[in-house]
Amino acid sequence: MSAISSRRRSRLSNIIAAQVAAAAPASTGKLEITEIRQFTVREPVSQRSYNVVRVRTRGGLTGFGEGPPGSDADFARAQKFWMGRPATSYVTTGPSSPLSGAINMALLDIIGKSCNAPVYRLLGGPTRNKARAFTSLTGSTTAEKVAGLARASAAGYRAFSVAVPPPAARNQGQAYQRDVRQMLQALRSGSNAAFDFVLEGGASLTPGDAVSVAATLEPLHPLWFDEPCAVSNLQTIRKIADESVVPLGFGHDIGDPGAYQQLLRESLIDVVRPDIGREGITPIRRIAALAEPYYIAVAPRHAGGPIATAAALHLAASLPNFFIQHIPLPEAEQDASMRKSLVSEDVERVKDGFAALPAGPGLGTTVNESALEKYHAA
Repeated sequence: MSAISSRRRSRLSNIIAAQVAAAAPASTGKLEITEIRQFTVREPVSQRSYNVVRVRTRGGLTGFGEGPPGSDADFARAQKFWMGRPATSYVTTGPSSPLSGAINMALLDIIGKSCNAPVYRLLGGPTRNKARAFTSLTGSTTAEKVAGLARASAAGYRAFSVAVPPPAARNQGQAYQRDVRQMLQALRSGSNAAFDFVLEGGASLTPGDAVSVAATLEPLHPLWFDEPCAVSNLQTIRKIADESVVPLGFGHDIGDPGAYQQLLRESLIDVVRPDIGREGITPIRRIAALAEPYYIAVAPRHAGGPIATAAALHLAASLPNFFIQHIPLPEAEQDASMRKSLVSEDVERVKDGFAALPAGPGLGTTVNESALEKYHAA
């Protein structure tokens, strides 16, 4: 999509949002944004960091969202744009910023609380009563990944993503294919045969290696091959899609919905993977709407904390073409304790491969602001 088309789409979105706000009842004055604050928090062991945004309104309602860390300049621009606007303007795109997704969540949290309804009900759901979940296996060796699998399965997960071994060079050949196959076979051995796996390429493979790995793993039926190569040349992706039946997932480096549309039109993508923290709920619903006519599933990325997990579950409940949601599972007890202390509800609990939908109004979470202060990263 050209820069002109992108600007035109942004202007049209803002015009529509202004019309929606103008048609809202006069009582939305109580929903006027009077304060925005950000808390960048960091897990003590993994050092995973994410940005929690708190939005307050004139009527006293408070909403929370979460996304990737942003700069002080990003925050200043977002604050200048949003201060004084009603929370009902959540469909407005605003300035492109790492805070955009978090602010979108926070505004929907406020609207849900004002209506005393979960966010997914505001968005026409629920389309389901629970959301399928998967988590990532860490470790540099197969033995470490097998140990991680035992821990994650004990936590209730039945689907997992596993990274391919880092390629030592380009075009590795049969030895590399054998290593990947043996790793996945070790993870699926014995009682683990019923588990599902996503293979993470991390956009690190050449098209030739990606094709070979995908063909080698066809008999093992992975859920999909995630980011086998960079989304820079559609012809390289076509080579993988044409020579293997393994589903392909993309979204890590896609910031423009038009890129998804190109992949969809060319039948080069099977799982759409926008980032919940970067995009927020509303933009991902638009991307999901693009994918739905092509019968393509949505499995949002998530590398943040529990507030974004809650938002992802509301999103899952509102999407007819939702597939599965990634939920981070911390290895260290200190990190797990921190995540549980940030919100009162155990939104990241998984049972038999599924996470329950939050039931309260808004995002359905009560944020512990003292924990935000405690883990705030200066």
